[in-house]
Amino acid sequence: MILNLKDVFLNEGSKKEFETSFSMSDIDISGVFPFASPIMVKGKAINKAGLIDIDFDITFTYARPCDRCNEDAVRQLNYQFSHRLADNLSGSDNDDYIEIPDYTLDVDELVQSDIILNLPIKFLCKEGCKGICPKCGKNLNNGDCDCSAKEIDPRLEALKELLK
Repeated sequence: MILNLKDVFLNEGSKKEFETSFSMSDIDISGVFPFASPIMVKGKAINKAGLIDIDFDITFTYARPCDRCNEDAVRQLNYQFSHRLADNLSGSDNDDYIEIPDYTLDVDELVQSDIILNLPIKFLCKEGCKGICPKCGKNLNNGDCDCSAKEIDPRLEALKELLK
């Protein structure tokens, strides 16, 4: 969605609300296409002293395997983002503002960048996920396995001799 903000930039105190949706189903993250639903965006742009504060409320369904147990997990995610827009930064190198000299903003592109930068590094099916047993591969969320917990790492076996 291309958002024309010329009226908002030229009238201090003015406000523009908008809603849009777009698909990110073609985005591959670690070999998975996790965006199971369209990205729903609600936002508003407000002129405050010649600068535009733009706020987004974003909702989407995120589906991918758990990073600990590898079971499929689906979660509804909701993010809020804010940016400050300026029509002219007069040569300053300021990362706090997004310059839009033609008064138009590609909302989809900005939201997509925000989402990708804020996705969880480790995605878990639930907060207390126990993962899988490193010996037999059983999902420990479904119960304990029969593997011995007292086995010592062979690399540390020499240290056991020092304790005798």
